[in-house]
Amino acid sequence: MAKLPVSAEKIIEEFGPHLNYSPKDGYEGRDEPDKVVETHCCFCGMQCGIKLLVKTNKVVGFEPWMEFPFNEGRLCPKGVQRYLQNNHPDRLLSPIKRVEGKGFEPISWNEAMDKTVSEIKRIQEKYGNDAFSMLSGVSLTNEKSYLVGKFARIALKTKNLDYNGRLCMVSAGAGNKKAFGLDRASNTYADLEYAEVIIVAGANISETFPTLTHWIWKARDRGAKLIVVDPRVIPLARTADVHLNVKPGTDSALYGAMLKYLVDNDMLDHDFIDNYTSGFDMTIDAVKEYTLEWAEEVTGIKKEKIKEAAELWGKAKTSFLLHARGIEHHSKGVDNVLGCINLVLATGRIGRPYCGYGTITGQGNGQGGREHGHKCDQLPGNRDIENPEHRKYISEVWGIDEKDLPGKGLSAYEIIEAIHRGEIKGLISLCFNPLVSLPNSNYVREALEKLEYYVCIDFFLNETARHADIVLAGSLQEEEEGTTTSAEGRVIRIRQAVTPPGDARTDTSILLELAERLGVKDKFTYDDNEAIFNELRVASKGGTADYNGITYKRIEDNMGMFWPCPTEDHPGTPRLWEDKKFKTPDGKAHFNPAPYKLPGEVTDENYPVTLTTGRVVSQYLSGTQTRRIGKLVDQYPEPLLEIHPELAAKYGIQQNELIKVSTRRGEAIFPANIVETIRKDTVFIPYHWSGLKSANLLTPGTLDPISKIPEFKVSACKLEPLRQQAKPSSETKAYASI
Repeated sequence: MAKLPVSAEKIIEEFGPHLNYSPKDGYEGRDEPDKVVETHCCFCGMQCGIKLLVKTNKVVGFEPWMEFPFNEGRLCPKGVQRYLQNNHPDRLLSPIKRVEGKGFEPISWNEAMDKTVSEIKRIQEKYGNDAFSMLSGVSLTNEKSYLVGKFARIALKTKNLDYNGRLCMVSAGAGNKKAFGLDRASNTYADLEYAEVIIVAGANISETFPTLTHWIWKARDRGAKLIVVDPRVIPLARTADVHLNVKPGTDSALYGAMLKYLVDNDMLDHDFIDNYTSGFDMTIDAVKEYTLEWAEEVTGIKKEKIKEAAELWGKAKTSFLLHARGIEHHSKGVDNVLGCINLVLATGRIGRPYCGYGTITGQGNGQGGREHGHKCDQLPGNRDIENPEHRKYISEVWGIDEKDLPGKGLSAYEIIEAIHRGEIKGLISLCFNPLVSLPNSNYVREALEKLEYYVCIDFFLNETARHADIVLAGSLQEEEEGTTTSAEGRVIRIRQAVTPPGDARTDTSILLELAERLGVKDKFTYDDNEAIFNELRVASKGGTADYNGITYKRIEDNMGMFWPCPTEDHPGTPRLWEDKKFKTPDGKAHFNPAPYKLPGEVTDENYPVTLTTGRVVSQYLSGTQTRRIGKLVDQYPEPLLEIHPELAAKYGIQQNELIKVSTRRGEAIFPANIVETIRKDTVFIPYHWSGLKSANLLTPGTLDPISKIPEFKVSACKLEPLRQQAKPSSETKAYASI
């Protein structure tokens, strides 16, 4: 083979095995696949386009999908290697049951289904329908999300259904509904390119949504100013014009002070405020005492920096504000979101080109998954389960009496609390790993052990599934047809590339058989997954998340369709609010007071350090998938405790030394990673790991009163150096993009 340029050689050396290239034989060394399937990444809400290479019913590689408009072929480290889980030796190939003292052993589908249905009936006959609960996830397609909501309410007849989006987007969703009456990012990310000022708040985009970074760089190339709000100097902050290193738990104080500065210096769009909004005076009154000096004392940010950020934002002609879990994982997450929205509304920069506001969806279908019915308080189309008109409409679509439709149930963490109280005795989960992802892991583990029956549907035996009585072998994303909705609000096609291996089944077929065995087959008659989507379209009709005009064919013809799309001749809605007609009762965008409140837990003499948590580039959520992919594990093999040199010196902590971190919930041990990129009063631990390495052994179960999201981002902790060096594997490899 002719010698390639050094950069090309590096690319082949690094990625050749995943592309089936042979450095020795050249590109001709790749076996031709049986087919190439255009689909999307299974991980974050960007839902990047990717082509999967299939041979003998196995995904064996990938190619960039250059034509897909969002990522244009770009992929992050997770996306490049996402296909490797398809043939993983841990893959569940049949149902299994737990045998005390022996672990798990394979069983037939008939035995698994018989046992599950008999236990559901036994528990509900003895304790009532709501004693059996369901937890699901938003890495599921829209079709499966819709099916889960219908299954829980018609087949299980329970109100206690919730999803792991409760740990992700619910604060953003609640804030958006309060302000706009609709829960979706206002623009496509292409609008970022021409924004003069961009605020990124609590979103480590370069590591957790790397392909989105491209659009920010395009804006920067045109001269855009960048403001980053984060307690750490995340990669994006290194080149920011202003980095606001906010103390965890004080975000609303920052946004309130910025709003007051805009008012005091008349950097407002009075026409927009007067004609298209309500609640301005009440909102301003809530921050009238929020001086820059006060904000500096509360947030720990120099007042000059807060002023600089406010002036950049106030003077811009076009702007975009993005936020994610950093401001949402709080007991006042909704207030933080509203504080951001107030800055957007005060300057009137929404509903027009290059002016936008976006909540960055974390999970693969975090947008669509929260629209169609597997939340405890929601029905398809983002309808309210307690609204009589909404209940009546969905009952008619489903062919049931409205009185038989359960009401609002408990949220995810509240379900765990109800298990402890003895109110919930049974659980079915799908695509959710609460033992790793929920806060206060020991409390969650105790709840799982109290259940009389627990059945889990998954493709790997995750940490929570190890507590199940029966595990049903389900499907990966690429093993079913369907759709997801990206963080932009773009509904896209997930194409079936392969069928489930061994005796595993699709998640859809498992739910449909359970529904049949529970006696409601007539309510679940679908020829295929497209038929489920077509029913979803009807169920969403007239709701704020209206998919009625979106069909599989239209999605394929247009590389995605943006909702709302009420009719088949409607073009879809890439940019919201251009008509200034908001979905609130008065048709106006609502300012909402967001006064500063203390977090649920503050530091004291016993717990003097603030702990915050988040993600790293090579891992995803609870790690069920990414912790099984070797090269991703190599990049970041275990969680590290990030600590500032001055705080480390105070405790005499050395690099890579094992540190015991204790909170009021528990303790865990992590190797120290001494960095200058974090606040001096704060430590950071990523949350993707389980067991003794789980950051959620430490986090509290304090919930936002509106969204019920847990406060993952603020815990009071204490540090104890163990005077012992960690093993060499603790030295995480630096990530360098190619």
